[in-house]
Amino acid sequence: MSDVEIAQAATLLPIGTIAAALGLSESDYEPYGHDKAKLSLGILDRLADRPDGRLILCTAINPTAAGEGKTTTNVGLSMALNRLGVRAMTTLREPSLGPCFGMKGGAAGGGYAQVVPMDDINLHFTGDFHAITSAHNLLSALLDNSLHQGNPLGIDPKRVVWKRVLDMNDRALRNIVVGLGRRTDGVTRESGFEITVASEIMAALCLASGLEDLKERFGRIIVARTFADEPVTAAQLEAPGAMALLMKDAVKPNLVQTLENTPAIIHGGPFANIAHGNNSVLATRTALKLADYVVTEAGFGADLGAEKFFDIVCPAAGLVPSAVVLVATVRALKLNGGMDKKTLATEDLDALGVGVVNLEQHLENLQKFGVPVVVAINRFPTDTEAELGLVAQRCAELGARAVLSDVFTRGGEGGMELARAVVELCEQGSTFAPLYRSEDDLRTKIETVAREVYRADGVDLAPRAEKELAQLEAGGHGHLPVCMAKTQYSFSDDPTLLGAPRGFRITVRELVVNAGAGFVVALTGDIMRMPGLPRVPAATGMDIAEDGTITGLS
Repeated sequence: MSDVEIAQAATLLPIGTIAAALGLSESDYEPYGHDKAKLSLGILDRLADRPDGRLILCTAINPTAAGEGKTTTNVGLSMALNRLGVRAMTTLREPSLGPCFGMKGGAAGGGYAQVVPMDDINLHFTGDFHAITSAHNLLSALLDNSLHQGNPLGIDPKRVVWKRVLDMNDRALRNIVVGLGRRTDGVTRESGFEITVASEIMAALCLASGLEDLKERFGRIIVARTFADEPVTAAQLEAPGAMALLMKDAVKPNLVQTLENTPAIIHGGPFANIAHGNNSVLATRTALKLADYVVTEAGFGADLGAEKFFDIVCPAAGLVPSAVVLVATVRALKLNGGMDKKTLATEDLDALGVGVVNLEQHLENLQKFGVPVVVAINRFPTDTEAELGLVAQRCAELGARAVLSDVFTRGGEGGMELARAVVELCEQGSTFAPLYRSEDDLRTKIETVAREVYRADGVDLAPRAEKELAQLEAGGHGHLPVCMAKTQYSFSDDPTLLGAPRGFRITVRELVVNAGAGFVVALTGDIMRMPGLPRVPAATGMDIAEDGTITGLS
């Protein structure tokens, strides 16, 4: 059965039943149909004195065409922990329509380890992304209107940095010209579109502690610079109030369930290659008050999502993770070792021995943060005992245990060994600390990530980035963490360098301050904030029948 067929055949409990099992009353949530609900922000105030549960981060090796199954493992682990008799939840990001209709597919898990209703979650869900898109584009409209209405703030049209967004992969919108036509049609200038998940509104939502904090973050957003080289903020455009109004429901986390009726909170969805790649702080904090164990996920490989979780999210939200699950597959490691995708079902210990260095570097990196790590091998039927043994041996040499996970085909039952290992890790205790200090300057922060995580020989800043670095430090933004915008396919900024490359340098071409979100984005390589569709988009294989049966969604 396909993922969507498995999801459609599932027996879902009414969302009120899921909420009641968490100890929530009807005033704590707003139902969105039978199987989705918005959670009240008041839950955190009501349960402020309740001790937090244990926080487990689920991350992975660099993504490959073979697939790793990080979300599947996350969901399956939460279900397995519940089978152990502890109260567990998963918190996840909301999927973006762009990759769903493009190449990557949805983000609701797979097989018998999914969050449901899978079709709703992967499509419009509760409308959060539409609200983010609207709030972002409202600010764009107010900015262009200010330019048109005599430009009272003295904005330099050539130095507007705030673009528009759309939750779709559409390369044709990367570079556009606005204001064409008559004088009444606005000021003509170059602009463009980014994908909604790259919006600073998304990042601000996922780091905010509540609606008032979100409004304050909106006010700090820098949209342009003046002719006098001064920053222009959303507050100067008097935009934050109306933007927050559009976000009044989107700020509330979404409650759903897994195929085994384990509670799940899904909220926010910044990409990890162009933003910080983690679900909202509000979702994680709420789950920690409601469960004994919370499994959260960081986007793409650990060099992106996990690093940003530790260096951006945890310090900002005061979170202390208890354990890390590092997901890998034998197939993906053989790809990293140079094996052809068409022959991955064949045993090849030589290719695996070369490619496993990708896993080893991620493991060594994670151990630098002081959080105990277990490696989850997402098992495929073609994996041989010799291959699995090789991976386990290499992990053991680095002081980590490798555990087989079979949640895709067996659900929570297939993750019981992993769940027991995670509980044991949580009992060990964590000595978590970020990789760098907030008082370090921006250059030091960038170089620390490049050397310690990517293993680069150093960092080269393009002339534009050098100028922006000086401007950011002078403008009082040096204390902010750095959010590296980098390809997800390699430790380097070259997506073709697989495994654990050495002898390379990272080039930063541009630095952008997200003052509202609270970090500085360092753009490397040719990373783009508006993806394009592949030659054969996933959308071409999707359909819906008159009776509502969906095909092709994954």
